[in-house]
Amino acid sequence: MINLEWFRTFKVIYEVGTLSAAAKDLFISQPGVSLHLSSLESFAGHRLFDRDTRKMVATERGTMLYNFIIDHMNKLEEAEHIFRRKSKAEKPTVSVAMSMEIFQHVLESNITDLPFNLVTRFGDCPQMLQDLNNGTLDLILTTLKGTQHNLDYKPFKTERIILICGNQTDTSEFAELLSQDNRPALRDWLNDQIWYTTAYDMEYLKNFWSASFGALPSFRPKYVVPSFASILRCMSNNKGFAVVPDFLCGKELAEKGIKLAWEGSPPVENTLYFAKRKNTAYPDEIKYLEDILNKNWPVGMEKLSLVD
Repeated sequence: MINLEWFRTFKVIYEVGTLSAAAKDLFISQPGVSLHLSSLESFAGHRLFDRDTRKMVATERGTMLYNFIIDHMNKLEEAEHIFRRKSKAEKPTVSVAMSMEIFQHVLESNITDLPFNLVTRFGDCPQMLQDLNNGTLDLILTTLKGTQHNLDYKPFKTERIILICGNQTDTSEFAELLSQDNRPALRDWLNDQIWYTTAYDMEYLKNFWSASFGALPSFRPKYVVPSFASILRCMSNNKGFAVVPDFLCGKELAEKGIKLAWEGSPPVENTLYFAKRKNTAYPDEIKYLEDILNKNWPVGMEKLSLVD
């Protein structure tokens, strides 16, 4: 199925002559413009422009297509402007992406008060960066910085990855091995325990294990559940271990349904970044979201003693 945005992008390229100028007019990245054009050319089965070092020159097919769609595109754009003039309550729509846990813990309770429309997605960092670069997202919260030149990154928070366990877990032997810093014995003991992890991301466990023991985990978790929130509910007042970001479990640790088993040595930390396009069309709305996330971020985990 053809995407009408391809025609809009094609029209602007034809009129301004370069991909960079088209990207500026459309408020999307230059790779996003290239993607729209290549998709349209694949659909049409013909090259629509000859690529020159200074300017995109329309081919015969490109000129024919432009002449065929220009009246229709102008009418659609006119209808868009008319609709906007008639809509007194029109609000911009901002598309954001972040982890499900951050949305649930920090943003979810505030969305009904937003003065604009919001579309939220969940996904892994590489896909979020690609969608941001292509113009389908406006703001993401990511631990990964890409190499795209048109994206702007601002450090937000630092999360520490910690080892927790249910409060019914017998950790006396673990505490003794930890006091001796006997890493091989610690690793073997932990291998034999009940483990929880999430269905979509084992990177936290892998990174923690690699930093602590210089290898990837060799065990298979007994319970694979949908989210970190599920892990905390399942482990509370029960047995088992999991590796989670510290900001997600401060409340559960304070209520003593779970225990802090180990903060890791060396500690494993991730920097969270706000990422947006440098030529974003929604600077005020994005600033509004950043302020909400900063204001409502969970208070840092208080210094708690390790398990006894």
